[in-house]
Amino acid sequence: MSALAEQLSTAQYAARLDQITARNDKITTQISSASTLKSMISSLASSLGDRVRTGDLAATPQIANSAVAVVTKGAATGRGTSALEVTALAKAQTLVTPTVASETTPIGSGTLTLRFGPISGGSLTPDTARDVALTIPQGATLATVASAINASSAGVTAYVATGTNGAQLVLKGQDGAANAFELDVAESPTDPGLAALAWNPAGDPTRITAPASDAAYSLDGVSRTSTSNTITDAAPGLSLKLTATNTGAPTTISYSDPGTAVTSAMQDLTSALNEMVAELNKDTDPKSGTLSNDPGARTLRRQMTTLASTAIMPANANGSPTTLSELGLSTNRDGTFTLDTKRLVAVLKRDPAGTGAMFTNGLYGVFATFDKLSRTVASSTDPSSLGGSISRLTTQQTSLTTQKSDLTTKQEDLRTKLVSRFASLNTNVSASKSTLSFLQQQVAAWTGKTA
Repeated sequence: MSALAEQLSTAQYAARLDQITARNDKITTQISSASTLKSMISSLASSLGDRVRTGDLAATPQIANSAVAVVTKGAATGRGTSALEVTALAKAQTLVTPTVASETTPIGSGTLTLRFGPISGGSLTPDTARDVALTIPQGATLATVASAINASSAGVTAYVATGTNGAQLVLKGQDGAANAFELDVAESPTDPGLAALAWNPAGDPTRITAPASDAAYSLDGVSRTSTSNTITDAAPGLSLKLTATNTGAPTTISYSDPGTAVTSAMQDLTSALNEMVAELNKDTDPKSGTLSNDPGARTLRRQMTTLASTAIMPANANGSPTTLSELGLSTNRDGTFTLDTKRLVAVLKRDPAGTGAMFTNGLYGVFATFDKLSRTVASSTDPSSLGGSISRLTTQQTSLTTQKSDLTTKQEDLRTKLVSRFASLNTNVSASKSTLSFLQQQVAAWTGKTA
């Protein structure tokens, strides 16, 4: 009876369960196909990002005398050559205090104020907004003062140095003339001694071991100053870190030709696009494609169709390339891509800097275009994207899983009920057989007695 109940309950729900399983399998295949396409685009964008960040796809600055400065690529793209002459490096002020017997010697208490500003003519022009007043407690030592200065984050660091004449504070500011500083002290009348730390430019000149100064340099014939030796975007496509002076002996900064690297990158890009298009064509085939009616796949196909002709570098100067088609990329009738290397070589020769600019970080360019495409395709909130399709299909799959679980539960409930019914019926049949046997015996007995 149990086997019969199993067969009957299975037969009752088999068709619907098979339909759900088939639908679930189809959705699993669709999710897999959409995820593969999304992953291919993400990988392509990531790969382009890696190439761009290495800097070999853009015109990269290089300096003839590497001892003078470290040159790196700026936000824009540089071109031509530049002359750099460094006459002074930015330096930080270093100040020492008078010596005391040891670093544990009490130095008095009161208020120590750091004042900042440029020093000229034996006086400091204070920037009062930067004043930092520190309370020095009774019983303080040089170490106490150093800790207070360091904890203030005022732009000055301090430490206790013990030399042959005793212990003293060494204070160091930040690079640049505007970061020079003086010490103003209001000592406690009941705990004197702190005033010995006070210093201003008119005071003891031996206490200032290094004055604060700006960097001074000439770039492209223009004299300039900087509060720091690190100069971001000193010129289009050029950032500097000054490391030495070369007064009277200017060095030349030029830019590398990214032609070979760009050609290699465009060839790799074309191959990657064709691999993706082949997958997209297979998935959207009207007869056999798993994503033939998927809105995300249709949107991606439209995006691929216009990819080569879309302006991706609108900020480029007139005459410089602004689209991938100007770099030799063209779209075939079947959606695949072809790279015209002759056209690419020609534009690289005509405008290497403008071409290199398309392979940089920023809001526009090749990487920005594919990064945006990757993000758009992956958006789970856009129903017309692959991410939206995956989200929709996943929701459907979750619903099917719930439906299948409900039907499986109902099937088991039916099996249990049938087993119970069949058991009751079996009991009733057994009872009927017993009654029949009794009646047959009675009839036989009565018949015998009559005879």
